[in-house]
Amino acid sequence: MTTQSLTVDIYISAEDYLQHYQGAVHTVSCVSREGKRVQFPSRILQPFVRREGIKGTFVIHFDKNHKFERIEAI
Repeated sequence: MTTQSLTVDIYISAEDYLQHYQGAVHTVSCVSREGKRVQFPSRILQPFVRREGIKGTFVIHFDKNHKFERIEAI
């Protein structure tokens, strides 16, 4: 199985990510460094939530069917 990946820079304030916990938001949409628009479930960012929110560069890995496999902070 071939794994593909996209690199994204993300900043989501703690207040904005709170909407995920309240059930108002389920997806995040952004443009990758490769210039592709990517949309993914907001729940995959939970391991990276800090008091100030989520901030950093992440690599999102997905399979050939564009199904999420894993995310890592770089």
